[in-house]
Amino acid sequence: MNRYSFPSPFGNILIEENNNELVSLKFNKTSLNFNDKSPVIKLTIQQLREYFNAKRTNFDLPLNILGTDFQKSVWKKVSKVPYGKTKSYSEISKQLENPGAIRAIGAANGKNNFHIIIPCHRIIGADGSLTGYAGGLDVKKQLLELEGALNTKQTSLF
Repeated sequence: MNRYSFPSPFGNILIEENNNELVSLKFNKTSLNFNDKSPVIKLTIQQLREYFNAKRTNFDLPLNILGTDFQKSVWKKVSKVPYGKTKSYSEISKQLENPGAIRAIGAANGKNNFHIIIPCHRIIGADGSLTGYAGGLDVKKQLLELEGALNTKQTSLF
């Protein structure tokens, strides 16, 4: 397992890679001293920098996605929410043809190991409220602002 602590404009991001696949990319409150830049970690850092400079709207990285079939189906739908757009948990539940699964969708988003890459920050409450984000609601708001989803787009943060 290779690890790197990436200092993003919104806080530290712990990048973990194993066998040339990302296994985790999560906001981390503390600065860690991991400093392994494998080829996959270098590519991830490059794409994150492009994202934070508003030059990348999609990621193209080898992901090792582990989860239940339901979690994977949620993450697949979440991954299709375009840059600069949001969808509600209710809209995702309708896309999954499971309108009673709103809380389960929230729980699946909470288990997402790929913050930003699987853009669970783009999932909001039906009333437009910013609800739940493992990186913190302030980070969720800043990511949505960066993407122009909250009408206060910033052009560059990194």
